[in-house]
Amino acid sequence: MPTPVRIASVNVNGIRASYRKGMGDWLATRGIDVLALQEVRAADSDVIGLLGSEWNVLHDAATAKGRAGVAIASRRPIAAHRTTFGDDDFDSAGRWLEADIEFGGAKLTVASCYVHSGEVDTPKQVEKYRFLATLEERLPQLAAHSPYALVVGDLNVGHRELDIKNWRGNRKNAGFLLDERSSFDRIFGEAGASVECVDGTTGSGLGWIDVGRIAAGEVPGPYTWWSQRGQAFDTDTGWRIDYHVATPALAATASSYTVDRAATYDTRWSDHAPVVVDYTLP
Repeated sequence: MPTPVRIASVNVNGIRASYRKGMGDWLATRGIDVLALQEVRAADSDVIGLLGSEWNVLHDAATAKGRAGVAIASRRPIAAHRTTFGDDDFDSAGRWLEADIEFGGAKLTVASCYVHSGEVDTPKQVEKYRFLATLEERLPQLAAHSPYALVVGDLNVGHRELDIKNWRGNRKNAGFLLDERSSFDRIFGEAGASVECVDGTTGSGLGWIDVGRIAAGEVPGPYTWWSQRGQAFDTDTGWRIDYHVATPALAATASSYTVDRAATYDTRWSDHAPVVVDYTLP
């Protein structure tokens, strides 16, 4: 029998702070089967204690205490997990966590991913480019591992002009640089095809699917992050930087794509909104 699976991803901007502001109330009513978190910024005991005993929890903390951190929580047992990402000398701790979860006879592989925010002309941007290059290397391996694979999280890149309200003013800023966007051109390009990238280069498409863009169509947003400063949230001056990136087989089963945007600024529990998608595994 086909198995429905509801998967949510959100950058919590510190899980302890999010729970103080109401994250638990949201989670209690949303019927989530698999939850991926980014920027957890807490200890294992905090994550497990806040989510509760009904969840099977994996957490990979960053090397620097109180920074980054990714987690995956599943209602079902987790069969295997991995944190290896790139070369041994690349510190990706707290930014990449994979889990294999069995649903009936199908294996679902979910990766919670937190890409560096970057900063132009600094080592932070160098690390971001290295992470994106490693992501392009890892995705084909992940697809070979499971036809039902999904990378979710705060990828910190607005792929297209539709993904940022004020795209003109951000053309020279990290998150909307041509080199960053070109990486996404290849990721979402037709598998094996020559892809013309926004920076003028060509590359080979990887064939992964941007579930959010397919669901929304050719419209602005829907945005998933808003600056805490000014009136960005109230005027919906946001960025779509939180993604569900799926293999074609999994993306074909996606339905009910939703960005759980808070009703008002003062009811937010993170500067990001959860992205929730229903899938159906065979």
